[in-house]
Amino acid sequence: MTTTGHERTEDDLSRAPQELAVEVEDLTVAYQERPVLWDVDLQVPAGVLMAIVGPNGAGKSTLIKAMLGLVTPVAGRVRIFGRPYADQRLLVGYVPQRNSVDWDFPTTVLDLVVMGRYGALGWFRRPGGAERKKAREALERVGMGEFVNRQIRQLSGGQQQRIFLARALVQEAQVYLMDEPFQGVDATTERTIVSLLKELRASGKTVVVVHHDLQTVSEYFDWVTLLNVRRIASGPVRKTFTEQNLRLTYGGRVAFLTHHTHRENAGPSFEVGAQDSAG
Repeated sequence: MTTTGHERTEDDLSRAPQELAVEVEDLTVAYQERPVLWDVDLQVPAGVLMAIVGPNGAGKSTLIKAMLGLVTPVAGRVRIFGRPYADQRLLVGYVPQRNSVDWDFPTTVLDLVVMGRYGALGWFRRPGGAERKKAREALERVGMGEFVNRQIRQLSGGQQQRIFLARALVQEAQVYLMDEPFQGVDATTERTIVSLLKELRASGKTVVVVHHDLQTVSEYFDWVTLLNVRRIASGPVRKTFTEQNLRLTYGGRVAFLTHHTHRENAGPSFEVGAQDSAG
């Protein structure tokens, strides 16, 4: 397959010596003495679009939070481009789950997106015209330009997710960590998000997404990590997103229907019990 511009095949990614955007070593996280992540090692090459998948309780969101220093591990470390997150925080953009925000808080769409610039501004500088310009541009990119003055409590779930993405965009990060950005959104918003993620990858950014829909992994992503408290497997989708690794991750709860072995980027087709399809 011939590639142009910033596009790369999975074989290109797996063969070329690569800088690591995120490196996790021997990471263990426990809540009330119960391990949520156990001895996880993970290397995320720069410039990939990676899904983290696994059953409920697998530790997917916890892994993202550990990368951001939002939870304290029992053991292990996380590095962003070779250095601790505290030294590299301006290089990282974060899209949390929508339920982490009080959507009744009286603020506008524009003001919420401008908040994404606070880290770069520091404690003593107030956002001005330049920050609002960046916020408006980001809102246009996610199809929310006409909602700048709308109160956030008036938004639908899909619209809320789009402004979360816009807030991350204005951070102008090198690494984007996203926790379930597709959860509960409409088809139009999902297409917008997918397009944006692929634009970020094409511009050399690294995007890590907690994802619940196994059916779309092969279509949306080029890299995948399968997690169930421990890291089961991680690598290019075509080589890693296999029936064997999915069974190791989900146990007997994955019922395979077909397996396309010759179509490029086509992974296994299967059904997962509803209780295991998210989280």
